[in-house]
Amino acid sequence: MEWWQLLLIALAGAAAGLINTVVGSGTLITFPTLLALGIPPVLANVSNCIGLAPGSFAGALAGRAELAGQRARILRYGAASLLGAVVGALLLLRLPSAAFDAIVPVLIGLGVLLVIVGPALSRRVAAYRERHGQQADTSGPAWLWPAIVVTGAYGGYFGAAQGVLVIAVMGVALTETLARVNALKNVLTGIANGVAGVVFVLISEVDWVVVALLAVGSVLGAQVGARVGRRLPPKVYRVVIVVVGLAAIVNLLR
Repeated sequence: MEWWQLLLIALAGAAAGLINTVVGSGTLITFPTLLALGIPPVLANVSNCIGLAPGSFAGALAGRAELAGQRARILRYGAASLLGAVVGALLLLRLPSAAFDAIVPVLIGLGVLLVIVGPALSRRVAAYRERHGQQADTSGPAWLWPAIVVTGAYGGYFGAAQGVLVIAVMGVALTETLARVNALKNVLTGIANGVAGVVFVLISEVDWVVVALLAVGSVLGAQVGARVGRRLPPKVYRVVIVVVGLAAIVNLLR
């Protein structure tokens, strides 16, 4: 690759790390960037997943104050996210690559849609909480564990807007502040990325240059997101994500 292409990947990783820490869906920045540089879809997805995992964990560590008292949830739902991620990663590697190539525009479109409807989901969650009161909830309903397995599988297979899905599900199930739910989301998506990444390393081809650039960029971006990124309106991030996602869909369908 040319030097400017390497720089572009690192910058995309930084943007994804920042966005993932604040609102999620950073994959909708990095994945289209890798496709635009000519990297095959499955290889791009595998390398993207591994490269963004360090940023997810960095974002989780940066928000550790909001994780206080959530150890039991991390263990319970971390196991669910782990299981789902393994299933999703194996599906990605075992299904024909042509199947992934065909479904990529649909997955990106789903991610963009989730980003667009995210504010409406948040309002519905707030209304649900108001109707059902604010009693303390230490573990969550029985349906939450399999729901996190499903979001983990989605993250292991592709991952775009997984964070939006996790926040929507946990926001309904748990009576918590958005900050604490978001911190838990960062842990669960980090687990999904990390576990899927391990599976990919063991049985798939990986572009390690891309991984290294995304990893460094995403960790730096996560630190920025934790410190100053929340000062910007989430709408700014959503607009960027939607524009890049739609551009990727148009490019893939040409």
